[in-house]
Amino acid sequence: MISQGEVVLRLILSAIIGSLIGIEREVNNRPAGLRTHILVSVGSTLIMLVSIDGFYNPNTGLPIGDPARLASQVVSGIGFLGAGTIMRTGNNIKGLTTAASLWVCGGIGLAVGGGYYLGAFLTVGIVLLALMSLGLFEERIFRAKYKTMEVISENRPGLIGEIGTLLGQYDVTIKNISISNTDLEGDYKQNENLEMSFLIKIPNTFNTNNFVCDVHQIDGIFKTSFDGEAITCNYFIEAEN
Repeated sequence: MISQGEVVLRLILSAIIGSLIGIEREVNNRPAGLRTHILVSVGSTLIMLVSIDGFYNPNTGLPIGDPARLASQVVSGIGFLGAGTIMRTGNNIKGLTTAASLWVCGGIGLAVGGGYYLGAFLTVGIVLLALMSLGLFEERIFRAKYKTMEVISENRPGLIGEIGTLLGQYDVTIKNISISNTDLEGDYKQNENLEMSFLIKIPNTFNTNNFVCDVHQIDGIFKTSFDGEAITCNYFIEAEN
């Protein structure tokens, strides 16, 4: 039997460990944050404690049934919870990392509930390293390999195809495209405008100025930027002068 002090320690420790992972998710504005991870971790710990102490005959002290079966249901239960954090829009899938963090958080809770403290602490350290440090490392590599091109234009048939054809002529590979409606003021205001974001891989011989000049030859394009920096065609500036 587990002492009352040990029960309190394991539940509080589980809440602290869950909060460490939850804070990282909360800071990055993910679907499941601080409270969700704490609840998953503490709930898993409680289920493990019940599995250990809740299946004994009070008269004989002998185990009744199979206590491991209750704890095993945590894994499948968290699977349904994690599925709620996964969102798919077209070819984009978001929330997989958060779903995985919830699953691992449940495993950590079971470890704490079972008194496997070393495994729990090592796991939470690895999880935080993967979510924080490796995330920044992955982002740096990703940015070095790909660029984001934003295009603001009017909404007309065939526009995206023309942009794609031009990108192909410059040997640019398109990894992803996202499109949303936007409102513009002044000379660019139209009945309906689009803001398109292209995640592209450019070759070493890519000439940004020439490409932007060709992009602006396409009817309906108002503005082009790379990685958030607006690019203006030098040809147009010289022509105006």
